[in-house]
Amino acid sequence: MDIQHLVDRLEDLIDEGRHLFGTKYTMLDEERALEIIDQMRISIPDEIERAARTIQQRDRVLAEANEEAARIVQQARQHSEDLIDEQEMVKQAKVRAEFVIEQANLEADKITQEADHYVLVQLSHLEQQFAHTLDEVRNGIQLMQHQEPAQVEPEVEAQTVQAPQHNVPQQPINFGRPAQATATSPM
Repeated sequence: MDIQHLVDRLEDLIDEGRHLFGTKYTMLDEERALEIIDQMRISIPDEIERAARTIQQRDRVLAEANEEAARIVQQARQHSEDLIDEQEMVKQAKVRAEFVIEQANLEADKITQEADHYVLVQLSHLEQQFAHTLDEVRNGIQLMQHQEPAQVEPEVEAQTVQAPQHNVPQQPINFGRPAQATATSPM
């Protein structure tokens, strides 16, 4: 299952939770939340497997490029051996073979760079998704741990939760609800 879909389900669960009047707290179904978190743990290896498949594809493309380069070099050598009696043609064949090798090497380098960049982008995106999901789960856990259903405070400020030391820019998470201003009316 896609990790983004699971994050959306977790957010829906929080949105469906019962909001405690006059507080910033929301009660939610712990069993459903834990089930979604378990599914997230299962889907993480799928994301890693996709990255591994991308690397395998890159390696396959590189191997094909190297085989093609070797085949072209072999053809150029064979061609140059067939034309050894004619010096000018031999020179041209060698120049052409070197050009083809250079082009094949350039193409192989380009494919390697593109594949490496793609893998880096995918892994960075995956890291950001994991960091975001982890932050949401930690925020939910923190809210549930600090929840005191018997107390209702008259003044509640929206709390900004900072992400744990990631290099991903974070924004305050309010679980789909606008931040509440200080309540001034009596209950």
